[in-house]
Amino acid sequence: MSLRIDKWLWAARFFKTRSVAQQAVEGGKVRVNGERVKPAKDLRIGDELSIQIGNAEWVVRVEQLSDKRGPATVARTLYAEDEASRIRREEQAALRKFAADPAQT
Repeated sequence: MSLRIDKWLWAARFFKTRSVAQQAVEGGKVRVNGERVKPAKDLRIGDELSIQIGNAEWVVRVEQLSDKRGPATVARTLYAEDEASRIRREEQAALRKFAADPAQT
């Protein structure tokens, strides 16, 4: 079984709409197994995705395919994030929070 990458990104709640997911894929913000792809690319279980959203980069492995957008708890079961990716994102978020804290100025 396979599923269009733009549909999966939307169902996994990385993007609010399919059209935003399509634009991200077309803009090179999403890579599948290290390669740029088109929004119609068929995604398969086990594929590794690199997803750039703002300053954050997610590296995830596709665990399940779904073309239905459900609650966030269900969406998180569609992928497994790389541990190094999670740590890097959390560090970046902490730095941004600290840098943006108006009490520090």
